Amino acid sequence: MRNFDLAPLYRATVGFDQLADLIDRVFTSDVSQPGYPPYNIEKTADDAYRISIAVAGFSEDELAVEVKDNTLIVTGRKTETEEEKNRTFLHRGIATRAFERRFTLADHVRVIGATLENGMLHIDLRREIPEALKPRRIEINTGKTVEMKAVEEAETVEEEKSAKAKN
Repeated sequence: MRNFDLAPLYRATVGFDQLADLIDRVFTSDVSQPGYPPYNIEKTADDAYRISIAVAGFSEDELAVEVKDNTLIVTGRKTETEEEKNRTFLHRGIATRAFERRFTLADHVRVIGATLENGMLHIDLRREIPEALKPRRIEINTGKTVEMKAVEEAETVEEEKSAKAKN
C-alpha cells in the first residue's frame, strides 16, 4: 500500500479538505474492496449517471439502497427459504452471499430512482446544481462605485417613506 503525505495540500489550500479526505479514502479502501457483486458506472447524459449492479438471485425485498452523507450504500441480504435449505447442489456458481457496496457521491448529485430488471439493479443519478452556484452575469456600472449606488438607493427609499407618511 502506498502512503501519501497530504500535509502540503492542507498548508496551501483552503476548503479542499473534502478532496484530500476522498483521495485518502480511495487509497486506503482500494486494497480491501471486494469484486462482488460486479457493477458498471455509465454517463447517460451531461448531468445524468447510472450505476448497474449484477444482483442475480436477489429479490427487491432483499436489496436496500440508501444515501447517507454523500455516500450511496447498496446492501443485499439473502434470506434462505425452507425449500432452498433442503436443496442439494452439485455445483453452486451463482453467488448469493450478503454484500455491501459504497459509492461516494459528489456534491449536488441526487439519486433519482432504482429499478430491478433481469437480475440487474439500476440506480439513476442526476447532478442538480443550485441556482446560487450557477454562473450569473454581473452588471458593470460606470462612474459610480457600488457604495455610492447603495447610498443613493437608500436615500430614495427614505424619501419615498417620508412622502407616504406626509400623505
